[in-house]
Amino acid sequence: MNPDWILGLIGGLMIGAAAALYMLGNGRIMGASGLLGGVIDGTGRANLAERLVFLAALVAVPAVMVGTGAAQASRPVAGLGVLALAGLLVGFGTRLGSGCTSGHGVCGISRLSLRGIVATLIYLGTGVAAVLIARLMGGAA
Repeated sequence: MNPDWILGLIGGLMIGAAAALYMLGNGRIMGASGLLGGVIDGTGRANLAERLVFLAALVAVPAVMVGTGAAQASRPVAGLGVLALAGLLVGFGTRLGSGCTSGHGVCGISRLSLRGIVATLIYLGTGVAAVLIARLMGGAA
């Protein structure tokens, strides 16, 4: 039996628990793009150290897990240029949509936020459409 779904479930539970702890401890939503955006545009100066620690942990924890053998590293399926373009597009989309999957999907839906629910439906629907189009065009998505 393939245990991938179990790892996904555990990861989802960890993200949900982190979002709940962040909300309970700070009274703010744990939206990764909002935390990063506040560092980049300077609007997050009041809690800059907190933002930087959170963002550093987003990079450090997976690196430590892979380094210790507790997790497997994933391999990019595209070249560096495509990954850079994809990252810029995701960043643009999260600013345009006023949030990302952690902000809208995890925190928004759990608070029954209409904006979070609609945003989540839009980005999930767009993802499904992109995969279907890529498959129709002969891609490996």
